[in-house]
Amino acid sequence: MKLKRLILLFFVTFALSCSTDDSGSNVEDGVNKAPNLKATGSSAHDFLSADDYDALHIEILYVEGFHPDAAVIANLQQFMSARLNKPGGITITERQIASPGTSPYSIGEISNLESDNRTFYNDVNVLTLCVLFVDGKYNTDTATSYTLGTAYRNTSCVIYESSVRHLSNGVGLPNRTDLETTVLLHELCHLLGLVDLGSEMQTEHRDAAHGKHCNNENCLMFWQTENNVMNNNTTPGHVAPLDANCLADLLANGGK
Repeated sequence: MKLKRLILLFFVTFALSCSTDDSGSNVEDGVNKAPNLKATGSSAHDFLSADDYDALHIEILYVEGFHPDAAVIANLQQFMSARLNKPGGITITERQIASPGTSPYSIGEISNLESDNRTFYNDVNVLTLCVLFVDGKYNTDTATSYTLGTAYRNTSCVIYESSVRHLSNGVGLPNRTDLETTVLLHELCHLLGLVDLGSEMQTEHRDAAHGKHCNNENCLMFWQTENNVMNNNTTPGHVAPLDANCLADLLANGGK
């Protein structure tokens, strides 16, 4: 495999049918799904500020055999604590789920998997986030192009863990913790509204050629930031930070 020829992608969906899950009600009681079935980026301020939610609960669902690395969960907790105003705390639960066995996955299949297994929904003062780690790849992948993660609703994202594992922890490949962390944090930052997806830009820095991504190739929100991990495969611990423009956007929208 010639890594320099791989195209690794992050994907954001901007419109996803909620089917019969969307009751149209905005009541938040920990059971109603509707408030968690909105467009990607539409809950950016809710994540970042304590105006309506002073706590966050993250539910991690993983297919058997595809549990994320423990260090990645720690990196997630640290990152969110550093960026979000949540005085009530940030909690994380993890739960194994059965494989649907339909890889490669479409976003519709991923959203159905979430609907079948997600158990936490927004409650009074508590925002919830669901992260899926699945045992397959995205259905548009090719021999030289992989999508490693997708943010597809306001509080939902998926990591194609089998593809992450295929591209890490081997000869000439990056450290899995670094690649997995990069993919996860990048997708979460789309949920936080970067770039120009719910957190307004304070300075123009959107890469017009690649959608909702940063034009700084050294930023976590660059459209191919995971390729930087590939290129630094001999230096464990390499996860690109958010640049000054992205940090300013989060701060202006209620974050730290």
